[in-house]
Amino acid sequence: MRSVPARARGYVLCVALGGGACVAPALGPGTRWTVVALLAALYAGGERAVRHGVAARTFFPVLLAGVFLLPPAAAALVAVPGALCARVERRPRWLRRAWRAAQLALAAWAAGQAYAALEGPGAASAPHFPYVLLPAAAAVLAFAGVLAALDGGILVTAERVPARTAWQGTLPRSLAPVAVHGLAGLMMAVLWQSPYGPPAALLVLLPMGVSCWVFAQYHRERAAHQATIRALVQAVDIKDRYTRGHSERVGRAAVLIARELGMPDERVEVLRFAGILHDVGKLGVPTRLLRKEGPLTPQERRVIELHPEYGHEMVRGIGFLGDARAAILHHHERIDGSGYPYGLTGTQIPESARVVAVADAFDAMTSSRSYRRARPVPAALAELRRCAGAQFDAAMVGALVRALDRHGWDSEVTAGSAPLDDVPPDGPAPAPEARPGAAPHLPEAFRPLRR
Repeated sequence: MRSVPARARGYVLCVALGGGACVAPALGPGTRWTVVALLAALYAGGERAVRHGVAARTFFPVLLAGVFLLPPAAAALVAVPGALCARVERRPRWLRRAWRAAQLALAAWAAGQAYAALEGPGAASAPHFPYVLLPAAAAVLAFAGVLAALDGGILVTAERVPARTAWQGTLPRSLAPVAVHGLAGLMMAVLWQSPYGPPAALLVLLPMGVSCWVFAQYHRERAAHQATIRALVQAVDIKDRYTRGHSERVGRAAVLIARELGMPDERVEVLRFAGILHDVGKLGVPTRLLRKEGPLTPQERRVIELHPEYGHEMVRGIGFLGDARAAILHHHERIDGSGYPYGLTGTQIPESARVVAVADAFDAMTSSRSYRRARPVPAALAELRRCAGAQFDAAMVGALVRALDRHGWDSEVTAGSAPLDDVPPDGPAPAPEARPGAAPHLPEAFRPLRR
């Protein structure tokens, strides 16, 4: 986001002004500056200690403890110093810091208002169970709701995500972790107001620190996984210039199918990897065959048909890929047994391979090549339906059709620009014609030799 759109800068400015208005009342007399300073120092230390945004959320209990201990304006002030001095990897850093400070200030202020509205005891006395649970739940809901609403706004203004999808699912995803943070924050507030005072409240930071370390380890491992995948995909794209970006789009289509079928998140992640890496075996195929302009000879076709086995061997030792290895090996099998490399039929073909086969064929038809134009999405889906039950698993085809009805499809994503995230794509696809030399009984997109 080096070049931030003007509307995004305006949006951040408005949020910053709102955050400033929330914090302003705390700058007058009567604020419990000792409590504010201690909590702000704890949160600032947490922000500086971590390098990943998700891990930084491990210290949200400090902010929510401020909500339970302080008036709304003072609670909003707790997050500001830490957010303004936080580690920021991407530019413009000052704008990102200002955005984070304002967002957290507004969320804490809203949580404080919700807590006070339900007669939370605030700073006057120690929270009493079970009466404090309802106000605390309202505060958590307000905190998560404001964060989700503001995040959706920045997606619309800065990332140009369509408004109809920007807020989709953001609150449910953030509510559960914020609820856990709220419980930890309530524990901090109870201990803070106990006879043992703030030192006892600091005990809550011990499991938070352990959690932060675990998050950091997870993110380092995930970053290594994605770097491995990215390197393999870029190597394939360089070798086969006709299909640049194809692997990324197949991964996205596989995610759409998996989610439509209600698969758990872990399974969706495996299928995303499978789609992205399905053609990695092309690294073992001579470049002259991948770039050949005319029809392939039977011998050349047999060489290219070895790429699933090459790919399987290449990723065999990568443990985190799991069942994605089976998809790489079997994504050219067909339901009627006429595919390769082993001629499997029906449910003998692994589920992951049946998903990737549909995603692969769909993107091949809806992507432009140097030798033909892309087909429109409706025409590609009609062809998939025609071949369902013979070449493709009908359930997978139906899932893709339903998913595209909701999310649409963007065939312009390239390997150089698409992230390894699985944000649902939007937009129409452009339009193809048959390639000279294609097999007469199937469209070119279904030929296993040039994708």
